[in-house]
Amino acid sequence: MADQTEPRTLPAFIIERVEASYNATDAARILDGLRAAADRPVTLRANTLKSDAEAVARALDDAGIAYARTPWYPDAFVLAGARERDVWDLDIYRNGEVYLQSLSSMLPPLALAPRAGADILDMCAAPGGKTSQMAALAGGAARITACELNGPRAERLEYNLAKLGARNIQVMRCDARKLDTFFSFDQILLDAPCTGSGTVHGGDEKAARRVTQQLLDKVTRSQRALIDRALTVLKPGGTLVYSTCSVLPAENEEIVAAALKRHRDCVIEPIAIEGGAEGDLAIPRMATRLEGTLAVCPTREFEGFYMAHIKRRTRKTR
Repeated sequence: MADQTEPRTLPAFIIERVEASYNATDAARILDGLRAAADRPVTLRANTLKSDAEAVARALDDAGIAYARTPWYPDAFVLAGARERDVWDLDIYRNGEVYLQSLSSMLPPLALAPRAGADILDMCAAPGGKTSQMAALAGGAARITACELNGPRAERLEYNLAKLGARNIQVMRCDARKLDTFFSFDQILLDAPCTGSGTVHGGDEKAARRVTQQLLDKVTRSQRALIDRALTVLKPGGTLVYSTCSVLPAENEEIVAAALKRHRDCVIEPIAIEGGAEGDLAIPRMATRLEGTLAVCPTREFEGFYMAHIKRRTRKTR
């Protein structure tokens, strides 16, 4: 019989990097959260392009699926004792009235606060959860450009957007790092490719092979190029949310701080997400090295995540 401690083991590389990047208390909190993630519940978002949270709640009640609501986002649901396949069998899933999405990944669109009538860029859009969420938050009235380099992922993006009823979205099959500077946008979401260190859970055998120094070196190069291009095509006065599902500062604060030094006309704006200061499903924040940015500590309910909200000044500073 396998050792009962095995389901809670984490890759040595992640343990080493976390312990090297944080004080002992914060490192223990992060690693304990990653271990607990092996039991993470199913979470979903009501798709307000087709339905609303109360209709979703009634459908879950009718199906006998228990749930909890979050204090910071009325469209988010945390299911108790259900599996994803239980949701797949529901009409609200088949009809695109809900979208299976982690709680932490719902945060970047909320931080960006998409505006009706705005020109919005989603730089790394597949599979479309955040793209469709931005469309819903803007009441379907924003003009969204969604970039995806990988062909099969772009097809999945288009399928999901159609299923969810997300309109007025142009899908571009291109490398966002090379997006033509002819374009300009009022708001940009850059959910950057990363190591995924914040999504690792105890006993994840694949993570030990996937999350390596080589991967970290590769993704940080891409993150630097992406954020530079994002800040170049961001209109003066416009805003960018940079996010990753990583707990490693090398992909988070260090990327953002270096970008601000290269783009002197850009500044951090503190992230304000209403609600969720207290309670079991409050956002589990942790300290960051860059004031005004938001780091989400991994827990049983939340993936480890990082977000920075950046504004481009209307005038350059010397």
